[in-house]
Amino acid sequence: MGRKRWRAVQAVRIADVARIAGVSTATVSRVLRNPDRVRSGTYDLVIEAVRRSGYTPNSTARNLRTRRTMNVLVVAPRLTNPVFAQVLRGVDDELIQSGYGIIIGNLDNCAEREARYVDLALSRQVDGILLLTGSIPMNGTRSMGEAGLPIVAVCAAIPDIRVPNVTVQDREASCRAVEYLVQLGHCKFGYISGTPGTIIEAERSGGFLEGLAATGFGLEDFVRWEGPFVFSTGVAAAEAFLRMKERPTGIFAACDEGAIGFIKTVRSAGVRVPEDVSVIGFDGIEFADYAEPTLTTFKQPLHELGRAGARTLLKLMQGKMGPTDWNIRLPLTLLERDTTGPAPKGEKALEIVARDRKSRASA
Repeated sequence: MGRKRWRAVQAVRIADVARIAGVSTATVSRVLRNPDRVRSGTYDLVIEAVRRSGYTPNSTARNLRTRRTMNVLVVAPRLTNPVFAQVLRGVDDELIQSGYGIIIGNLDNCAEREARYVDLALSRQVDGILLLTGSIPMNGTRSMGEAGLPIVAVCAAIPDIRVPNVTVQDREASCRAVEYLVQLGHCKFGYISGTPGTIIEAERSGGFLEGLAATGFGLEDFVRWEGPFVFSTGVAAAEAFLRMKERPTGIFAACDEGAIGFIKTVRSAGVRVPEDVSVIGFDGIEFADYAEPTLTTFKQPLHELGRAGARTLLKLMQGKMGPTDWNIRLPLTLLERDTTGPAPKGEKALEIVARDRKSRASA
């Protein structure tokens, strides 16, 4: 029996498509990358050449016909943050039901990465964008918004631009954190911030201050420690806390990572939690339930947050947005665990507030 001979099939090149269509390779590239920016006659000519030649670019031939990539770009500040990992799961679970895939853009505080994802959007290699960043990514002077693609902000609203927002009730939950500590008798407070200058930090710190005011306390009744949304911010706050002569007894951290970093450090120095100091976190990451002691925290509905963001983007891409779809704010749940307890000693917070108000009224 003779050997069956296999003949190599030569790959179809973009130059072959250009020759069949009678246009330049640059024109073919424009049609494939930016179909909305070419005349319909040129588009049809090139797509017919693609079909005849069997050429397959990054998008499938089916998607070329519909001018859709069936991909969504999801841009996150830092994928090592467990919050974004859970949100991404929700996004993917929702989009996959409609046949969409996701391209994950991890900025990681890197300008080159940011520029790369802006270029990807400007070349219209995706059908829509979910931004978990609280801002519009830039590439020098060019903005991702210039791509003209549907954009939805998830986790953090984006100021000064009209896009749908899918967030949680950061401010209300932070206010409740103070009220909860006051109910436990605390009257000296500490606030461990998140990344300064971000929308999320502004909302959570704003809610914390509102909580102080609502319960009769002022700026003199708390100390603030600043840093990004990471464990080390809590560690630095704890080190400053340990150097204080008069320490706050009720601590609210703008993220669980900061709270856990704080607790680990003060316990290593012999401070008891919650007997000496109570700590509340924010986010409800899975690790908070395994920390020692287990962390009292406000739990975000992270998976549903991702799904809701994806559903909103699908509506936006389909032109089916309703009046209530532009600003969705999901509630949080207070998980009372082992890091909060009664104030360690002295007068109860509510008694102090009542006494001070009476003193001011009689003055």
